[in-house]
Amino acid sequence: MLPFEEQVVADLVEDPNGGLVVLSSGFPLASLAAALLLQLQHTGEAEAGGCLLVLSAPDPLKARIRRRLQDRLQVHDVPPNLPAQQRASLYASGATLFLSPRALAADLLTTRLHPSRVRALLLLSAHRSSDTSSDAFIARLLRQRHLLPVYAFSDRPHAMVAGFSKAERAMKSLYVRRLHLWPRFHVLAAADLERAPPDVVDIRVPMTPAMRGIQAAVLAAMDACLKELRRTNKVDVDDLTVDKGLFKSFDEMVRRQLDPIWHTLGKKTKQLVADLRTLRKLLDYLVRYDAVTYLKYLDTLRVSEGVRSVWILADSSHKIFELAKRRVYQAAREDGMKLSTDNKGTPTKKRKVAHKETGSGSYAENKDSIAGKHDTQKVNAYPGIVLEEVLEEAPKWKVLWELLQEIAEEQTKGDGDNLQDEDDSGIVLVTCKDERTCFQLQECISKGPHQVMQEEWEKYLLGKAELHGLQKKNKKKSEQPKGFGVLDGEVQMGPSESAGSISISKLETNALLAAASALRNMAKEDGVKDGSNVSCSKRGLVKGKAKGKSKKTTEKRQASNKKGKSKGANDNGQDTALEEGQSGKADERADIDNSKVSTDNAFVSDSTAANACNYSSDFRGLANGKSLPPVQFHALDSDQHVLDVWKPSIIIVYHPDITFVREIEVYKAENPLRKLKVYFLFYEDSTEVQKFESSIRLENEAFESLIRQKSLMMIPVDQDGRCIGPTLANEPEPLLCQNSVTRKAGGKRAPEKEMQVIVDMREFMSSLPNVLHQKGIRIVPVTLEVGDYVLSPLICVERKSIADLFQSFASGRLYNQVETMARYYKIPVLLIEFSQEKSFSFQSASEIGDDVSPTNIISKLSLLVLHFPRLRIVWSRSLHATAEMFISLKTNQDEPDEKKAIRVGVPSEDGIVEDDVRAENYNTSAIEFLRRLPGVTDSNYRAIMDGCNSLAELALLPVEELAELMGSQKGARTLKEFLDAKCPTML
Repeated sequence: MLPFEEQVVADLVEDPNGGLVVLSSGFPLASLAAALLLQLQHTGEAEAGGCLLVLSAPDPLKARIRRRLQDRLQVHDVPPNLPAQQRASLYASGATLFLSPRALAADLLTTRLHPSRVRALLLLSAHRSSDTSSDAFIARLLRQRHLLPVYAFSDRPHAMVAGFSKAERAMKSLYVRRLHLWPRFHVLAAADLERAPPDVVDIRVPMTPAMRGIQAAVLAAMDACLKELRRTNKVDVDDLTVDKGLFKSFDEMVRRQLDPIWHTLGKKTKQLVADLRTLRKLLDYLVRYDAVTYLKYLDTLRVSEGVRSVWILADSSHKIFELAKRRVYQAAREDGMKLSTDNKGTPTKKRKVAHKETGSGSYAENKDSIAGKHDTQKVNAYPGIVLEEVLEEAPKWKVLWELLQEIAEEQTKGDGDNLQDEDDSGIVLVTCKDERTCFQLQECISKGPHQVMQEEWEKYLLGKAELHGLQKKNKKKSEQPKGFGVLDGEVQMGPSESAGSISISKLETNALLAAASALRNMAKEDGVKDGSNVSCSKRGLVKGKAKGKSKKTTEKRQASNKKGKSKGANDNGQDTALEEGQSGKADERADIDNSKVSTDNAFVSDSTAANACNYSSDFRGLANGKSLPPVQFHALDSDQHVLDVWKPSIIIVYHPDITFVREIEVYKAENPLRKLKVYFLFYEDSTEVQKFESSIRLENEAFESLIRQKSLMMIPVDQDGRCIGPTLANEPEPLLCQNSVTRKAGGKRAPEKEMQVIVDMREFMSSLPNVLHQKGIRIVPVTLEVGDYVLSPLICVERKSIADLFQSFASGRLYNQVETMARYYKIPVLLIEFSQEKSFSFQSASEIGDDVSPTNIISKLSLLVLHFPRLRIVWSRSLHATAEMFISLKTNQDEPDEKKAIRVGVPSEDGIVEDDVRAENYNTSAIEFLRRLPGVTDSNYRAIMDGCNSLAELALLPVEELAELMGSQKGARTLKEFLDAKCPTML
């Protein structure tokens, strides 16, 4: 452990009430929790025993805590479905337990676990704690009659400042009074982490002109959406900046402000919020994925977003689609002329584009012709259109390849000089954002970037062909005229153009489909022939005929391959010279940055970033006769810490992230003698750099806000030093209030009877039992077959949140639940509970149409009430409003019986269900069948039941007797005709 970690644990143990610790993102939370558990275990052995409870720990964090503890302390994992007897035996043993809040709350309420047998409570996600959270519920149950410490941790400082006084409210709900803040700039933490920093090399990779153009267009579209959102005057203007819009937390911030008035917003405002989320993904995917994958994502957006989106109709959106397309392919005429969209319609000379596009000058020359025109005209249908592949590679791929070669040369040189350290593992760790990028980088190293792009291109073409085939099979040709604009790639023709002309989009689509069909035909041929020339035949698809003429001889295909190879070799020479110049500049910049490490440690340590994921692969490449060092690819989304496992000597951070920066710093500080070199790959002047620097600044601002809050914070305590929680509803009333009724004899008011509510065990995943307990109602947790809450022997409640209500209607589950409640209870109640932060409305006024639709939620509710007349619907605005309604519903009602509530709906050994009056006297299935027969109504089905004993007897009755029983000649005839009708037979 580092000295500052020991100080964190010492400060926590000092206060008998516990405390709340807020750490910088990436600090060793698992190490702190393990050290605290060991400290508490040693003090517990010296004093009285008891169990240690750890709540809200995700699985990766549990694994890291166990790895830190090793064999010094055994921690048991208690799943929610573990039998109650086994849980009770674990509590009695005084062990350290990982628990879910649902099972622990039920055990505390049923006194299966007494609070006096708990030594301490650890919470590892304190940023989720609030007045109504399950963590606060358990802390209240434990602290009611027993003073025990509560230790809470959080490594999300941004979440601790979201909302009004979030940290103070969390501390009150957890009954702690001390706040410990440990930012990266803390004196002790900075001293420990900067004592032996790693060697840091910051490499800035220039983006291609197309990438820069797409980024500028996306930022312009995002700025336009933000300006539109400002005009609504519904959101705080200070929060609406492009800088904040780069983070996921921006969506939460905007929705938190708009949710209470969501039903009053127009469609355009709602769409703007969704568009900002889409544009942020476009910026993220631009620097994360290859050109073909990016184009594929844009194609899906074009279909899914459609005319609903605001950003897709902006001026800059056309540039996004056009540049993304030109990164992958260009359409040209067979005779070497380039397709042009100028006013005269005369074709210009085709410009050759290299296969490995790395930002060369030829693309910059074409940029105006690609996206600078407004494409307001159509072009004539040319006789032969071919697709010229561009397949622009990600600039980081080449830099990564050069880095690995440089590292291999350094390692061989070190081995030759016998200078390699014994602790130096030689492993190179490449960290990426997700698993897909890891796999693609591994393919790039093993196969080469051009082969990877070729495979992605072929997948794209085959996907296009498959989609086109499905559309031709399932859809008839539409007679409606096509739309115009960016969505269809075509605009209205000018009067000077011929009637036979077609759009550029149509030409490109035809060429794409022709190339795809040729690829598919060749794949079929390869399946029949010997597979020796597979790679050669696949590379022959550089150009695809627009008219689908794919019958080429093998000699022609090979000739075109040779021509393409020679051209690619020439272009490669130019690109290599350009990239060598760029990499030379990058190396110079890297040397400058490396020399600044000692003087600017605080900034450099923050400027090394990456995020961790759950994918790893051991790979040792061999290319061009040069062996590469052992490479481990690690994807970062699974939150697994692998630095202690692999102990790499070199880390290449492909996607920078602030959390992984801190993990590298802590790893190097814990291993000061181990050599570690870290390379950071940033796209120069990109949103990647801006997002990383903003994340550091926002975290520092969050800690500064918490420091100010701590200086002004007031946490009330009682005379015993216990922290007073957010509510005192379950405490006994003061003596003055008890003796307030002095006109009655004796002057003392009779004590009120304690209210109790029987709650289904599954409901402890919600916050309503917590709020009911706050109001002073006794909670009885049992497993109920019918209903969620039993308020009295007559009242049963089925609770539905809005999302659950829609799902229950869709699956038909709600009908069965209401039917069983109506069978066993006199007053069945459906509680529809809204969220306090959201609007108290099903739909906005603009979404309610003039016509009655059977699929509408209001129509479904109306049918449910018509079918079950005794059903009562209760609308609740929030959890606290629900608790008040429950108290009013229980007025003048008897308390429910726990044993009877458990037996409701459960058949006995003889198959008899208690309290089901209909089931005791009648065959309920036969009654339901009878009521659905034609002619049978609610007014006559009981008379029919009295007149005949079974459905078989009913079928044999003549029409006259049926008319006498049913009281209607017409109804009797309808029923008889239905019963005597012949069943249709299958011929």
